[in-house]
Amino acid sequence: MASAPSFDIVSKVDHQEVDNALQQAAKELTTRFDFRGTGAEIKWSGEEGVALQAETEDRVKAALEVFKEKLVKRNISLKSLDAGEPRQSGKIYRLDCKIIQGIDSDKAKAISKKIREEGPKGVTPQIQGDQLRVTGKKRDDLQAVIALLKAADFDVALQFTNYR
Repeated sequence: MASAPSFDIVSKVDHQEVDNALQQAAKELTTRFDFRGTGAEIKWSGEEGVALQAETEDRVKAALEVFKEKLVKRNISLKSLDAGEPRQSGKIYRLDCKIIQGIDSDKAKAISKKIREEGPKGVTPQIQGDQLRVTGKKRDDLQAVIALLKAADFDVALQFTNYR
């Protein structure tokens, strides 16, 4: 007999899609008229970081908006982007962003609590590192949990995988 139906709740971002969005934003920054001569630039800084820079605070914020627009077009939730505040470094303003991967323990506990309190009976969430596994007796119960979590806002991009 097959094991109980389950699915995983994860928060993962396709690194290639983020890279594509970054490349598109970089190209737009070099070609758009309002960014000419402002030194606007966007590039990777480390594995999960993105660095933006420009000569004025307004231009670095506008460059961030261009990057956000490209992420949305590639179906990447803006909840996965943690953008800092622009800071001045000499004559240049810099802005550091981080791509968030995984569900931290506090948010995982909040999600688990919500499932236990408001979800159907017989459904059990388990925290497994930076993801959660939800098991239940019926697939309909699991569908109800997915609907419940989609309606709630946990300030983290959630995906539902390994539904079996």
